[in-house]
Amino acid sequence: MSKSPKDNLDRIKNTIAAWEALRANKAFADLTLDQFREKTAPSLTTRATIARLENELVAAQNQRDDADAVSLEAVQLVVNAIKGDPAEGEDGELYEAMGYVRKSERKSGLHRATKAAETKSQA
Repeated sequence: MSKSPKDNLDRIKNTIAAWEALRANKAFADLTLDQFREKTAPSLTTRATIARLENELVAAQNQRDDADAVSLEAVQLVVNAIKGDPAEGEDGELYEAMGYVRKSERKSGLHRATKAAETKSQA
């Protein structure tokens, strides 16, 4: 069964640490401790690369969020200008095309319970 990357890293580090602490001068499987470190170095280097890339990803996401805040402020200014424009307004097709609901198509928000709903709630 395949182990997780963290389990694999722990096994590599534990092997190196134990070998170094207890039998640093002895070779196993025709490998010295230094040769073993060389052979396992790509695993450790790749993990360092992944950690660096994850940090870069977080930084890029933060930059995106900061840029979005500025962009959305500009969007709101434009939408407000369209709403205040006598030729366009909140009932215009441009306003609707931008994803908003025209004023004439909005529901009133008033809800009256029907007799059937009242009967069910009393039961």
